[in-house]
Amino acid sequence: MQENKKYFIHPTAVVEDGAVIGEGTRIWHFVHVRSGARIGRNCNIGKDVYIDKDAVVGNNVKIQNGVSVYRGVVLEDDVFVGPYAVFTNDLYPRSFNDACFFLLTLVKKGASIGANATIVCGVTIGEYAMVGAGAVVTKNVPPHGLVIGNPARLVGFVCYCGRPLKDIEEMNEEKVVYVCRHCGKKVIIDRNHYDRMLKESKRLS
Repeated sequence: MQENKKYFIHPTAVVEDGAVIGEGTRIWHFVHVRSGARIGRNCNIGKDVYIDKDAVVGNNVKIQNGVSVYRGVVLEDDVFVGPYAVFTNDLYPRSFNDACFFLLTLVKKGASIGANATIVCGVTIGEYAMVGAGAVVTKNVPPHGLVIGNPARLVGFVCYCGRPLKDIEEMNEEKVVYVCRHCGKKVIIDRNHYDRMLKESKRLS
């Protein structure tokens, strides 16, 4: 166990030599952090979390209980990962195959992943996107995108504050501008992503 007054590690946690832990981070019961993992500042790592060799966790990240962050996963700053969400890192897993091909999974700044969601490796979840509880994400999620279901479909967009966006202030061939009813912020969505949302939300209904 690493001892450092700049961060907290619960006595039951295992943090291997060579792991990098940022100032103000809290690592709770029965967590296992492998050598080579990098965890940023002011993170909260919940009970029974596993962070693999070479996994990257940014600043101000919250990882709830029972999550495994495998090699090839990058969580940028301000990401939230709900309890028992699942990441994968190999599209063709075999117990007898030593030749693993790990794909990068990127969760970008401010995105949130709901409880029990599954994130198939090789995807990018855009800035401030929201993955619904239990969703199975098999393709990229655009910035501010809201995806739900199995396989996950893009059904809307969310604000920086996390609330669904309903009110469109402006729309043209390049962009759609929403205004959040809750906090009043404006969110600009690429028109191509908006059109994708219309198609995929119809399929889910």
